[in-house]
Amino acid sequence: MFAASAPSPLYVVYQGLWGFSPATLTAVFAVYVLALLAMLVSAGGLSDFVGRKPVLAAAIAVEAASMLLFLLADGVGWLYAARILQGVGTGLATGTISASLIDLERRPGFGALVNSAVPTAGLAAGALGTGLLVQYAPAPTRLVYALLLVAFVLTGLALAVMPEPVRRRPGVLRSLLPELGVPKRARLAFVVVLPSLMATWSLGGLYLSLGRSLVVEVLGVTAPIAGGLVIFLLMGTGSAASMLLRGRDSRTAIVAGGLFLAGGVGLLLLALALPSPALFFAGTVVSGFGFGTSFLGAFRTATGLAEPGSRAALVATLYTASYLSFSLPSLAAGLAATNLGLHPTATGYGLVVIALALTAVVATVRFARKTRDRTGESG
Repeated sequence: MFAASAPSPLYVVYQGLWGFSPATLTAVFAVYVLALLAMLVSAGGLSDFVGRKPVLAAAIAVEAASMLLFLLADGVGWLYAARILQGVGTGLATGTISASLIDLERRPGFGALVNSAVPTAGLAAGALGTGLLVQYAPAPTRLVYALLLVAFVLTGLALAVMPEPVRRRPGVLRSLLPELGVPKRARLAFVVVLPSLMATWSLGGLYLSLGRSLVVEVLGVTAPIAGGLVIFLLMGTGSAASMLLRGRDSRTAIVAGGLFLAGGVGLLLLALALPSPALFFAGTVVSGFGFGTSFLGAFRTATGLAEPGSRAALVATLYTASYLSFSLPSLAAGLAATNLGLHPTATGYGLVVIALALTAVVATVRFARKTRDRTGESG
């Protein structure tokens, strides 16, 4: 996840070097997510059959290759190729890592906590780290990828000491057929958490694709570190919120997160209208708190529905919904920004996120009420 957000502060740099439009910028972002989704859908449950470690080893090798392409990039075509390869590697790794953490947890719920807190922390660190390197270090479009290439090699070596929690079993080829991994009895609950996933990750997609452009073009902040800082505040606060509220039940987390997310995005829209960089950063922190809290609640709700043998497939389904929300709205925003302008596009986008967040709150409250009523009737 550090590597996934590392290119975000560099998009404006690439745009200046190679002269492409906001639509192309978001397309470079989107092809990564679409490649990731293709792997989640087709290979999300693969590690349930061949084991976690072989899939992770393949993912690390592909990620390292993508860093090499970034190092060699001298045009937008290289960016497309590198991001597609990075999406393949991340798609292989995402469901497998999440399932492994739950397999190896010693305390119930700890795997879900790590799964919700660490990815956002990685996204935050990647954006801020790259922003710092762009502003203060040499070779801004090369250095971060060289460091990440070394990190992936070391990670591959460290994989040797990880325990393997899954025994190989037949059915590998069948596992590659795309399928949703939500148990039938729990599909209604999954639908209830869907607006929460859509609201959080669509906002994240806007920040990672066009966040730097918003800071520069609408707010007038030109410091290279600023683009990485806003992503760091959103994702870092989200990670901290997951840790702080880890003891709360899932429904309370979704409701509180939805309210914070709606309020935070409202502040963001006001900041863009004024314009006010300080208010924008404050709104980012509030939105980040809502992001982390909502995703923690949704992830706990979803992963509590599966048996160990189908866990990776369910996690893949969860991330499929999240990453569709991460990519398609931001791609649409890039197209709209090219034709309508960045500020009007961001305003419309924010209003949709607010509507989704409030829908998640209402749906969760109603679902909880119906569950209590049924429990009372059966009692």
